[in-house]
Amino acid sequence: MSARGWNATHIEVETGKHAIVELPELRNRVKVFRDREHAGEVLAGMLAEYRGTDTRVLGILAGGVPVAAAISRALDLPLDVAVVSKITLPWNSEMGYGAVAFDGTVQLNDALIQNLGLAHRDVETGIARTREKVNSRLRRFRAEPAAALAGHAVILVDDGLASGFTLLTAIAAVQHAQPARLWVAVPTGHGDSAQRIAAEVDALYCANVRTTHGFAVADAYERWSDVSEDDAFELLRAARRPDGTAH
Repeated sequence: MSARGWNATHIEVETGKHAIVELPELRNRVKVFRDREHAGEVLAGMLAEYRGTDTRVLGILAGGVPVAAAISRALDLPLDVAVVSKITLPWNSEMGYGAVAFDGTVQLNDALIQNLGLAHRDVETGIARTREKVNSRLRRFRAEPAAALAGHAVILVDDGLASGFTLLTAIAAVQHAQPARLWVAVPTGHGDSAQRIAAEVDALYCANVRTTHGFAVADAYERWSDVSEDDAFELLRAARRPDGTAH
């Protein structure tokens, strides 16, 4: 954070019994992070009280992993990956109507499915295809987050919060593992989605909350590009001991 002169001062906006923790000087601004690593360093400043504690950091594959890796390094916390994948439309691989998480949790956008007129068999085929994709990534990343989260505090990290549907699926999967506490940390997020996410977890840390129209996660970054699975794999490998366990 010192690179931009920001300090760890933040504010908490109560949403019921839960809080959105943000940096007020970044509200409704764009191009506030150099890249995902810098964004993770900013979030680490907001999360400094958890340094060296019994807390796990989970980065959502793939874009959340560079952010999570920076938090893990700065706070000396173990890092793992949360594998969650959108269930995409047969004719549009960018648009999702649901998501599958690492523990098999499936959440569907029923309203969108109905509006698009998707047949039940198409939805089931999409779920099966996405579940296999998730299982393949779990094998590659040797990721077993559910087995290691019970009773621990968890920081679930992504690179931004737009609609939040995939993140909500990841939250449900983590909660099934019965962590002691669950916080979500994202560098940037839309104000409406931030309130929805905050209602599901103990607190949401979001440095750059934006309530303006035309929200795009990429607008918070000076340098933005897709993160490949190979990139994420190397970051996770570097954060692990030789025996494969996270440190």
